Amino acid sequence: MSVTNLPPWAPAEALSGASYSAAELSADGDRVFLLEQRELPVVERYVTLTTPAEVAEGIRAMVVRGAPAIGIAAAYGMVLAARAARGEGAEGYLHALRRAGALLDASRPTAVNLSWAVRRALALAEQHAPRDGEQRFQEMAAFARALHRDDVAACRAMGRLGAAHLPDEGAILTHCNAGALATGGYGTALGVIRAAIEAGKRLRVLADETRPYLQGARLTAWELHKDGIPVEVLADSMAGWLMQRGEVKAIVVGADRIARNGDVANKIGTYAVACLARHHGIPFYVAAPWSTVDLATPDGTAIPIEERASDEVGLIAGKRMVPEGVRARHPAFDVTPASLITAIFTERGEATPGELARLAG
Repeated sequence: MSVTNLPPWAPAEALSGASYSAAELSADGDRVFLLEQRELPVVERYVTLTTPAEVAEGIRAMVVRGAPAIGIAAAYGMVLAARAARGEGAEGYLHALRRAGALLDASRPTAVNLSWAVRRALALAEQHAPRDGEQRFQEMAAFARALHRDDVAACRAMGRLGAAHLPDEGAILTHCNAGALATGGYGTALGVIRAAIEAGKRLRVLADETRPYLQGARLTAWELHKDGIPVEVLADSMAGWLMQRGEVKAIVVGADRIARNGDVANKIGTYAVACLARHHGIPFYVAAPWSTVDLATPDGTAIPIEERASDEVGLIAGKRMVPEGVRARHPAFDVTPASLITAIFTERGEATPGELARLAG
């Protein structure tokens, strides 16, 4: 692994469509570049990874995070596996790809986009295993880049759909980071806000800081400020008061997995925001690509919730906030029941949670 403070690609090569990107594949397909999101907003730097194991660790350690972005990163990890196995026969190639897929798939459990991308890569590997090693590698790279491009297009499509539901002016609340940093580019929840502003709506963003990992304060605020979109950061406990005062006109969040009945797993704290929104009569929207919808999971009780390390709550920037010997809980996600969600936006269309299966066709 190597590190650089500048984007390690030519501007025309970035598939994100922006000056920064959560994940990119090198032109030769031999390296994966990840923006080191744990160090934002203080330092903007990229890590260069050359093996599927390094990509899996980057996902696990949250160098890259956000359901669509880790799916893209995993697809790029499978490209590295295909490149390394160019000299193998069909059986050796499939063994190497399955081993890499299992490693990547195990790196984080809640975001369904991760396993979705790995399954698609393995299906391609099964198809082209008998072919020449270089051809297999090039086809895997083309697949991963297409997945990245499709995600950006999906974000723009759901952004246009969701933008029509936002008011002409006022403050929109979001929780965690569901922007360009969490996707291939443009963003899901932030894509809705971006599209509304591009359509001429006069909106500003209230970003919950999103304890314990501070994705709202560190990441959402960073990318919106970088793009010139007005944003203010709130401690999570302030959101209800601002809703009571009438300052919040709508809420838009992303998702890491959406069950068949419309229950939504998203960053911890989303459920509380949804309850407050219902109490105050504020619309609560979810924006996510169709790859986040898991029709095989019947409802939110079947979604695995990742429990992360206690120190991610007990330490902030290396400083201890919890007494030694006291354990801190860190469920990374919670589940918002479908009954609290006004509408879900995907690139396939918009739906109330109960109508979600209608978009499957």
